[in-house]
Amino acid sequence: MSDQLLGYVFRNACYTVEFTVCLLLFWKASWRRLKGLGLYVVGLLLLDGVARPAVLNHFGLTSVHYRYFYWLTDVGLALAAFLLIGSFFQRACADDKSRWRFIRLMLVSVFVVVLGVSALKLTSNYTHLFTHFIIEFSQNLYFTCLVLNTMLYVMIQQLAIDDEELGLLVCGMGIQFAGEAACLALLRLTFNENFARVILTFLGPACTLGMLAIWAYAILKTPQTSPARLLPRKEPKLVEAIAD
Repeated sequence: MSDQLLGYVFRNACYTVEFTVCLLLFWKASWRRLKGLGLYVVGLLLLDGVARPAVLNHFGLTSVHYRYFYWLTDVGLALAAFLLIGSFFQRACADDKSRWRFIRLMLVSVFVVVLGVSALKLTSNYTHLFTHFIIEFSQNLYFTCLVLNTMLYVMIQQLAIDDEELGLLVCGMGIQFAGEAACLALLRLTFNENFARVILTFLGPACTLGMLAIWAYAILKTPQTSPARLLPRKEPKLVEAIAD
């Protein structure tokens, strides 16, 4: 009973922070500048905070309807996360269009590969093909987002991109994807045992809560951040040059 109560508290805390982030975007007049982020948070709030609980209350946790709806919305959120990371890459490459063209081609290619690898699930499972495919595709896409988000963070550090807000947004997504990866790994290692499901009840919402809290902090602390730019190299002073 205490586990269920704690899970209920975590989930409602996530819904509250999701709504708070949406309000902050409007309050700080950051909606147009952070359009991709805003659409993702609104989608997360509507699907995870409104639609899923409504379907759950109507059909029940063990119903086929809720299972189908959960995984379909999970695919939708995974696709939204992939597009959001793409927008972060575009922002990081604001001063280098050629680099963005290369990264855009890479993102399209990666998506096609993930789709193809997930489709291979159809060749080995001839029962419940649809559910097997969407589950496999959702898990593969989340793992791909984790890898891409890590690559983006490394790129920001290596190129010394002066965009504190972008760095915070990327760190927040890293927490979320790390939680997703940990959840999937725990389920596979424990063969879907009950105690693993109990842990996942708290781990997933806790990671989402951490991501949203960092995003809220980023919106509050850096509301006027301009698009990503590279730090200028420091030229030697004229006096130092003459002295040399």
